[in-house]
Amino acid sequence: MKLNVVFLHPDLGIGGAERLVVDAAMAMKQSGHSVQFITNHHSVSHCFEETRDGTLPVTVVGDWLPRTVLGKCYALCSYVRMVYAALYLTFFTSIRPDVVFVDQISVCIPILNWMPCKVLFYCHYPDQLLAAHDHTLKRYYRLPLDWLEEKTTACAHTILVNSRFTLGVFGETFKSIKTLPTVVYPSINTEFFDNTESVQLKDIIDVDNCKYILSINRFERKKNLDLAIHSFNLLSDKKIKLVLAGGYDPLNLENIEYFRELVNLVQDMKLDERVIFLKSPSDSVKISLLRYCLCLVYTPSFEHFGIVPLEAMYCGKPVVAVNNGGPKETIENDFNGYLRNAEPEDFADAIKQLVEIEGKAELFGNHGKKRFNDIFSFGAFKNKIDSILENLYKSE
Repeated sequence: MKLNVVFLHPDLGIGGAERLVVDAAMAMKQSGHSVQFITNHHSVSHCFEETRDGTLPVTVVGDWLPRTVLGKCYALCSYVRMVYAALYLTFFTSIRPDVVFVDQISVCIPILNWMPCKVLFYCHYPDQLLAAHDHTLKRYYRLPLDWLEEKTTACAHTILVNSRFTLGVFGETFKSIKTLPTVVYPSINTEFFDNTESVQLKDIIDVDNCKYILSINRFERKKNLDLAIHSFNLLSDKKIKLVLAGGYDPLNLENIEYFRELVNLVQDMKLDERVIFLKSPSDSVKISLLRYCLCLVYTPSFEHFGIVPLEAMYCGKPVVAVNNGGPKETIENDFNGYLRNAEPEDFADAIKQLVEIEGKAELFGNHGKKRFNDIFSFGAFKNKIDSILENLYKSE
C-alpha cells in the first residue's frame, strides 16, 4: 500500500532532529510513498540538500508568527507556530494525508486527529526536560505547556523514540501514557554518503600533511564544545589540529554568543593556529572532513541519541564520546571508540591513544563500520519504518 505522508516539523534547519526526519522521509520515498514537508521555517542557506534541491517538497507556513515575545516565551511561540501549521494542513489545504509524521512538538496532534489519517509522533526527547524550571515564574509558565505535552503526545496513534535511553526517560516523564513507545534508531542516508565525492579541503586544512581531530555539533552550550578545546589543549603532539564544525544559525542568539565565547577561549589558550572553526559546512565538506579525520570527538552529555557518531562510524572513524546517553548504544568502549567521563583529562587520554598507538585508529574505525552495518544501517532503518507504517494500517 502506497501512502501519502506529510511531515510536520517546526524548523527545517540543520541538526540531529532534522536529519532524522529527512532520512525518514527518504526511506518512505524509496518505498514508493508520496512524501512532503510542512514547516514553520526553511532557509535554503541553512538546510539539508534533500530539502533544498526539491527531492523532498517543502511548504513553509506561519513563518511570519513571532519566534519570541521580547526575547522570551520561545516554547509558547513554537507551540503557536506548530498549531498554525496543523490548522493549515487540516482545514485550509486540499492535501489529504494517510499519515502525518510529527516530531518535537506534540501540541498540534489533536488538531490533526480531525482528519481521517494516522498520526505518528517521534519523540526525540521530552520537551519539558529541555526547558529550564529554575524560578517560580518559569515553573508557572511551563506548567500548562508540560501538561499539554503529555496529554497531546498520548493522542498519537503510534509513538516512536530514538534510543533505549530516551525510552527510559519517556516512561519516567510521561507516567500517564501506559503504552511504551517503539525504539527506532536513527540512521544516515548511506546512499547520499556514497554518492558524495570528496572535495578539496586545502582552503580549510592540509589533509595530506596534517592530522586533525574533528568535532561536528551545533554551536550550542549544551553541546559542551568547550570540552573538545580543553581536551585538545592537553595533547602533547602540537602538530595535530582541531576542527570545530557545526550548524550556525545567524538568527539564533545562542549560536552567536556561544560561537564568540569559543573563539575567545581558543585565543586565551593561544590555540589560534591549531583550532579551525567552520560555520554550517556543506554536506560535501562535512563528509570530506569525516573521511580524512583521525577521529571524531563527541562532547554532549546525556545526548538523546547522536547522529554524528553514526556518520563517523560509516566513514570508518573511531569516536570518543561521553559515557552516558545515546552514545552508549552506538559506541562500544575500546572496540570502535572510547566512552569517557566529560573531563578534559579523560578525553585527552583517549584521543592520545588513537594518536600514538599505531594502527589503533584504523582498527577501531573498521570495527565501527562493521557495527554500523550490523545494527544501524539505512536498510535496517528503512525496514523498521516500513514495518511501522504497515502496522498503522494493518487492522484496516
